[in-house]
Amino acid sequence: MFKRSFSLLLVLVLVVAAFVGCAQKSEEPAPANDGEQDKTKAEEPAPSEAPKEPQVITYNLEADPETIDPQLNTSVGGSIIISNMFEGLVTFDENLKPVPGAAESWEISDDKLVWTFHLREDAKWSDGKPVTAQDFEYAWKRAVTPETACEYAYQFDLIKNGTKCYQGEVPVDELGVKVIDDKTFEVTLEAAASYMIEIFGFPTLYPVRKDIVEKDPEGWSFNPETAVSNGPFKLASYTQNDVMKLVPNEEYWGRDNVKLDELNFVFITEQSTALSAMEAGDLDGIDNVPNQEIPRLQAENEDFIIAPHLGTYFYVFNVEEKPFDDVKVRKAFSKAIDRNAIVTTVTLGGQVPATGFVPLGIMTGGEDFRKAGGDYGVDPMAAQVEEAQKLLAEAGYPNGEGFPKVTLKYNTSENHKRIAEAIQEMWKKNLNVEVELENMEWRVFIPARQNGEFQIARHGWIGDYNHPMTFLDMFLSDSGNNDAQWKNEEFDKLILEAKVTADEKKAAELMHKAEDLIMEDQIVMPIYYYTHPMMMGQHVKGWYRSPLGSMYFKNAYVEK
Repeated sequence: MFKRSFSLLLVLVLVVAAFVGCAQKSEEPAPANDGEQDKTKAEEPAPSEAPKEPQVITYNLEADPETIDPQLNTSVGGSIIISNMFEGLVTFDENLKPVPGAAESWEISDDKLVWTFHLREDAKWSDGKPVTAQDFEYAWKRAVTPETACEYAYQFDLIKNGTKCYQGEVPVDELGVKVIDDKTFEVTLEAAASYMIEIFGFPTLYPVRKDIVEKDPEGWSFNPETAVSNGPFKLASYTQNDVMKLVPNEEYWGRDNVKLDELNFVFITEQSTALSAMEAGDLDGIDNVPNQEIPRLQAENEDFIIAPHLGTYFYVFNVEEKPFDDVKVRKAFSKAIDRNAIVTTVTLGGQVPATGFVPLGIMTGGEDFRKAGGDYGVDPMAAQVEEAQKLLAEAGYPNGEGFPKVTLKYNTSENHKRIAEAIQEMWKKNLNVEVELENMEWRVFIPARQNGEFQIARHGWIGDYNHPMTFLDMFLSDSGNNDAQWKNEEFDKLILEAKVTADEKKAAELMHKAEDLIMEDQIVMPIYYYTHPMMMGQHVKGWYRSPLGSMYFKNAYVEK
């Protein structure tokens, strides 16, 4: 689905084009001329003849997911697995447009605040039980229950009382959802939002079964005996640090269109090892490639792809840990790095140096949010050494004297290591400070970062939907994804006001002010805007990947 060789310009054009496609999918159905409520009806694709080749795809995701529980997952890899096992009210087609999923149709009130979803009569769980409105109600209320500690609970901010529920201000029974009957689910919003349709398709809003989850809240999703799912695939087996095997869900309403016999996700951490396996024909695809191999792969391997990716690669500072409790130290570290050198000599995948937190390519209020927001005084082409040294001296460390030894933590990856080593050298050369590097296995790294057990840590954020809010609201004081441990009442107020503001230009102004606070306090150090260098065998057909990171294999097949 993606072209095989991209210049930087073409990557940017494709990214913008993909984002425009995503923006189009946010549009609600046009109101009927007679004033009746909007209604979208499923158009089911006709089943095609199953290919004769063995229908098995094996794809490397690098790291085991911490969980594949829809309400608890926060990783892109976990989301890829979940999106192939579960299905929300809406899903996304090969054009990345929201289309009916578990709900075959929906109606929207004239004021855009009440959505009524009609579930498919043939929507079933993998154990044959029907998917009901009660399953969605349970999952959503579970997500906003404070004890669940759902990192993505703020995705419910637009749903009536969502924020108050997860903050513990009102009982979860006051969440703006209502079961009309087993197959009718009503949702009331706090405010109309153009991107709400995309949130309905986000994994945290997928249904789960109360009877299953409450028997084993911690382990149900990894156990093939209990991991019931309502999407195109179900869990057949899982061996940690090895492979997760999915097979078709025979009860899925669209089963006739699922061609694969097996979908295997493997977890080879070393990217060079995964690449060797790919080139030997032992893997059908890999989610990342070693940066240093990109020039060779671009020149000679037709399986290599640079896919658009709406996200920002950055380092996060723990603002409660010395010496990074001083904003001057944080700014000194940020100005001391050469972002252009990183993308041109280390990452090599057409990435763009980052001058702000929200990436390029998101249109809101009639303009590109990043371009309108400016560069925050960041030089994308070179380190700002004199300014960095001045700030460090003002913080009490002239020429780095007396600066304590600090540690940068990153999750195990050849590419993350190469970036960290390059930045470590820049900090030593430009600030005369020593920074130790510590790599951690993903399942250990994520809780450590979330719990503030770091001074500086690698981070990256891929948009959950095509809107600046998906990047900004992660730093709300009560957000489970606020790894910086930063609390700012003015920021919280701006974000919550923007969420309920119908005027897009006014909302954009509020979000720009919120990003200003993030960058003024330098709680993060943006490094570059993502692209996604990956590989997929040309014999793999029918798969598609969103610039938001999700991959869909429900229509995939092998044709060798």
